[in-house]
Amino acid sequence: MEFEKGPNEAGRKPINPLLKLALELGPLGVFFFANARGEWLAERFPALEQLGGPLFVATALFIVATLIALTVSLILTRRLPIMPLITGVVVLIFGGLTLWLQDETFIKMKPTIVNVLFGATLLIGLAFGKSLLGYVFDSVFRLSDEGWEKLTLRWGLFFFVLAALNEIVWRSVSTDMWVNFKVFGIMPITFVFTLFQLPLINRYTLPEKDAGS
Repeated sequence: MEFEKGPNEAGRKPINPLLKLALELGPLGVFFFANARGEWLAERFPALEQLGGPLFVATALFIVATLIALTVSLILTRRLPIMPLITGVVVLIFGGLTLWLQDETFIKMKPTIVNVLFGATLLIGLAFGKSLLGYVFDSVFRLSDEGWEKLTLRWGLFFFVLAALNEIVWRSVSTDMWVNFKVFGIMPITFVFTLFQLPLINRYTLPEKDAGS
């Protein structure tokens, strides 16, 4: 079994953008739904009560959904998808620890650990000549190799910024305020950061005739 080819490599087998989006965001949707309706799910599936509160029910279902999405992607492409594979390993390890420890402190530190891992993965990939961000977003837009390298570098550093912000917030405020920051703070920050990348994306977007090269 081989790893998937890079975004601009010949022979890369594309996945339908909508299907790819569903595979990548589907597990996250399962997590948010289960977290919001954890008690409702536990009432209908008594076995879930053994996991603990809604957050732990959501974590368990998140692990299952991530493994299913990874398996479907593998079946469709016959190759190991790099970023979903990394995500799956991270979710399996830290989701498993969350269920095992059921410790509020660990849950608060989880975004820090995950962001550091993603940041390190992107930067280490660059050091080995792999722009891993292109494996995630190549179905959304097409960039030159130089464009993917610069965008991957920026996102790698941005993940470390998110990790630092999470550490500052959870150590400084109440749990309720931290939850609000996690839900209503991280997404706007990420959205603004993404908007600032548009000039770079426009500058390095490949012409339509070269998009498959």
